[in-house]
Amino acid sequence: MDGPAVLAAHAVMQRVLSGYPKQYAKSCAFSAKGLEVIVGEERGMYFVRIQRRPDKCGWAPGTVLGFDEFELYAVSPEGKVLARYPYHP
Repeated sequence: MDGPAVLAAHAVMQRVLSGYPKQYAKSCAFSAKGLEVIVGEERGMYFVRIQRRPDKCGWAPGTVLGFDEFELYAVSPEGKVLARYPYHP
């Protein structure tokens, strides 16, 4: 990954993790380890998709926590989150 892609991924991860309830802070399923990050670039803009992956924390494969399937963000090359796709299950 190039530097701006890393900045984009980090900015989105920080935003997502800060939105989790504080009482779950020590739970693997609500940590960076329990998330999958996919970064794409188009015309100088980065698109970051975050998907919860509890199977990375020892849960059974295919386990879904709640109804959060994924989150998608647009991020500048400087790491500023510009928009979140308005997806609400």
